[in-house]
Amino acid sequence: MTDDIKSTEQANAGFAPRDHAELTDTQITRRYFSKFDAITGHLTRVAGQMEAEGRMGRDEVTVLAEYLVKLGFTFRALANKYHFSGGSYGLTAQTLTFDRRESGFPVAAELLQMASDAAQAQGHLAQMPSVDKLKSEMVSQIVGDLTKPVKLQYSLSQRLYYEELAKGQLFWPQMHPDVIWRRNEGEGRHTRRHYLLHWAVYDSEVNLPTIYLMEVEDTGKYPLPKDDERWPQVGAHLMAQSMAGLKLVTIATGFDRDFDNLHPKRLRRFHIGPMYSHTFTRQTGPLREVLDEAKSPPGEDWALAWTLEELESREVKEERTGWFGSVEREVFQLDPFAGRGADLGATRMERSIILPERPFQVLAEKNPPGFRDVRKFVVRPGGQVLSYR
Repeated sequence: MTDDIKSTEQANAGFAPRDHAELTDTQITRRYFSKFDAITGHLTRVAGQMEAEGRMGRDEVTVLAEYLVKLGFTFRALANKYHFSGGSYGLTAQTLTFDRRESGFPVAAELLQMASDAAQAQGHLAQMPSVDKLKSEMVSQIVGDLTKPVKLQYSLSQRLYYEELAKGQLFWPQMHPDVIWRRNEGEGRHTRRHYLLHWAVYDSEVNLPTIYLMEVEDTGKYPLPKDDERWPQVGAHLMAQSMAGLKLVTIATGFDRDFDNLHPKRLRRFHIGPMYSHTFTRQTGPLREVLDEAKSPPGEDWALAWTLEELESREVKEERTGWFGSVEREVFQLDPFAGRGADLGATRMERSIILPERPFQVLAEKNPPGFRDVRKFVVRPGGQVLSYR
């Protein structure tokens, strides 16, 4: 298989070299996407488990699940695009590039290209034969010529790719902020509106989908979603700050100071990944050894990390502005243990891992250092997700 995964070292200014790889064999590419199809299907069950444990509210889980479903649709679209890879079957087809060393996910450039293709999807569909016509031509070639209709199959895969793009509801490189109203407190000039803001990015620094949830109190004159001045500024500000290298306290403090009448009470960031696979990825450490020893069959050779960072406001202080004015500023609670909060930039961080039963059994037997406090979500053969500490 290694001959069919072409590695390329890409050194970017300011970052360590990453091992990007191209999947040049059609069957291996299909196995890669089949693996992610299974993984993304389990992620919504993990979110549901968090709701059942009372760690997330219904609206938060609904938002998180919507992003995870869109991520699954994105992998479905890419699976159609790369249904034939490299030079397989004599076709001049494209090859998927993924981050073999760090994330296990497709590189961010793949999603950027997908977004560009989406803008032109309707034009492509207008020029392509319909699905029914392509299938009819395939049957005619099989029955009449007794040959495999590879070129027609390729055309069909591209047709299905553009149809997925035209449907929308995919995980794009940038998912701009949206807002959910929760409740109002007080009346008149003293009204405080409570919102849940959410947005997401496919972070190009780490090639991973990252989802943000922020609970905000609004003391502005107009409701935030209907405020023609503040809402566009809020969206631009949050997207500019959505980078994995920024600490949550940096993001929240900057937001708090840039918007005097918006008060961030809680900020959460979900890192979906990395994905580990003995077959496809080349990460180092205990998980690679676990997957090596598990010798799982295709479809079960994987583990997915899931990290939640959380920042909460501890108290509010008044800060003077001008001669007579004052504004509220949040004081955020950082992790109190041995200065870790200052380094972490958050109130707490919880690391989890999602994996099938067989790799979990090996992990439990080896019990490597550093994994005792990692939450384990175990996928059983029937699809049920169980939670273990």
